[in-house]
Amino acid sequence: MAAGLNPGPDSDPKDPYALLGVSQGASFDDVQSARDRVVASCGDDAVARARVEAAYDAVLMDRLRDRQSGRVSSAAATASQLERQQGGSGAAPAGSTGPAALLTRLRSLSLPSPSLQGSGMLPSLQLVEGQGLMVRSAAGVLALLLLVFAPQSIDLLLALSTIGVFISQVKRGRGTLSSLGWTLVLLILGLVLGAVLSGLAAQSAVPVVVEQWQALPALILLLAGALLLA
Repeated sequence: MAAGLNPGPDSDPKDPYALLGVSQGASFDDVQSARDRVVASCGDDAVARARVEAAYDAVLMDRLRDRQSGRVSSAAATASQLERQQGGSGAAPAGSTGPAALLTRLRSLSLPSPSLQGSGMLPSLQLVEGQGLMVRSAAGVLALLLLVFAPQSIDLLLALSTIGVFISQVKRGRGTLSSLGWTLVLLILGLVLGAVLSGLAAQSAVPVVVEQWQALPALILLLAGALLLA
């Protein structure tokens, strides 16, 4: 057994105060120092370190029960004030378990600050790399070729392209609702531009296939979304 875990012949080895070598009226600083000292004396003994951490958490739980029942000594009140000031800056060690360890970990948690970047609502533009770039580029070129030479497949092309952009954003870390929203924005904007473009083309002397002109901007925007939206 590690030297720091020997409470002596007259002490109860299950008593967390005895294990830490402190009295029940010890201040928070004394408990913290005792815990650090005994942990250091355990060396590489993981079991001994876990017992010390469990004893430390048990002391904290005992202090909590005292505060809830109104049995608060001056030392305990000072310890409580110091705990609030420190705000639980230390995370629970790896060897500790049980409700007390959970309380220790909860004190160390902090809520993330809201952000509109990255996987939030606003998109960030970043060109996909590696194999993903090759696959997306090849799929986009194939879709444009099918648009030109197989106009009867336009509805299928738009559906597959929309699904592809949605999956691409999700795989790159964007949230599901945000990915769906931006995919629909690209599709709708592309169809609106396509309607304007087909109307202009219809006024020219060039032979026009209305469905192709309507789908072309949408496919281009969806391809750009698959390549850039992250």
